[in-house]
Amino acid sequence: MAYKMLDGNEAAVEAMKLAKVQVISAYPITPQSSMSEKLSELVASGELIAEYIRVESEHSALSVATTAALTGVRAATATASNGLALMHEILSMTSGNRLPIVMPVVNRGVAAPWTLWCEHGDAMAARDLGWMQFYCQNVQEVLDLTLLSYRVAEDARVLTPVMVCLDGFFLSHSMQKLDVPSQESVDDFIGPYKRHNTYLDPKDPMFCCDLTGNGEFTEMRYQQKYAMDNALKVFEETVKEFEERFGRKINIVEGYKTEDADVVLVALGSMCGTAKYVVDKMRKSGKKVGLAEITVFRPFPVKQLKAVLTGKKVIGVFDRSAGLGSQGGPLWCETCALMINENSDIRHYVGGLGGRDVTEANLEKIYNELLEISEGNRTEHSEWIDLKENPLDIRKVVKNV
Repeated sequence: MAYKMLDGNEAAVEAMKLAKVQVISAYPITPQSSMSEKLSELVASGELIAEYIRVESEHSALSVATTAALTGVRAATATASNGLALMHEILSMTSGNRLPIVMPVVNRGVAAPWTLWCEHGDAMAARDLGWMQFYCQNVQEVLDLTLLSYRVAEDARVLTPVMVCLDGFFLSHSMQKLDVPSQESVDDFIGPYKRHNTYLDPKDPMFCCDLTGNGEFTEMRYQQKYAMDNALKVFEETVKEFEERFGRKINIVEGYKTEDADVVLVALGSMCGTAKYVVDKMRKSGKKVGLAEITVFRPFPVKQLKAVLTGKKVIGVFDRSAGLGSQGGPLWCETCALMINENSDIRHYVGGLGGRDVTEANLEKIYNELLEISEGNRTEHSEWIDLKENPLDIRKVVKNV
């Protein structure tokens, strides 16, 4: 073990280097760009023995990584925001071919309006395309979850790609003192890449992703669903070994001071660090509040989240994604489906869009509203928590030229 000061992008690169990725095809996009740059520097200096392939777009980046993985090597790429949107066509190619690529996604709002800053709508738009999604709370988790992802994704029971999601700028460009494992310990933990099932080999040719009729398509989709179900079990096994080896624990869902809580907030990502601080602060004044922090969003942790929320009459769910056209954001919809028979009052909150900070004041407001609802003193809640006054007047066109 060694300590290093790294930001979130550097932590992801450190993990990819320790995993000894063999082919890299990444296209720079803010706030992921330094990840692509650092990987190219490592290859150019010989510190990482890999092939770095320059491409002209994110669509090509994932296409190259997917094809490289088909040849039987550990391939890598990374992206953010509109870059992930440009990859959309290839995402299901990767997952459908059962290729365990680990891809850091630096969460950033998708244009328009144009933004460089954090929200989760980019990854949430891809949540049902067969990729696992793990969300990081801090920079140490960027390193740890990326390393864990290789073990989980490459397990023969899973063979499913992973998005390791880290909040743009809040994590990607924030530095933290990290506990970085040695190369030898990571080699023992992850091991060399082993190809399974589908691969390209001139000595053993096969069709990959050929036209599939309705006689097999449903069953092949079911194989992916079966692998997703396996993934949660494999994740639980892997985090136990990770804790034994490296001394750090990662939960699929962490119930933070939820046992006796009158109200619980469900959330994911970097804001959970602030939420824990607010929970501690409010409990000092006698308010029993708690947090359910989700690390694994795909596959959705039904059993683990239900264990935390069962018996809670009032629950808040915070989405850093607007869920446009839906009854609520993706996390709220999943939580409502989970608790449909539990007679819980589940309130939806949206905030932190376009890089707007989720502040202590925001979270205290949410918890106080939930407490008032639980006490019968309130019926309405402030769904968009940090909305300015007169939002419809923002950039209103008052004169046509």
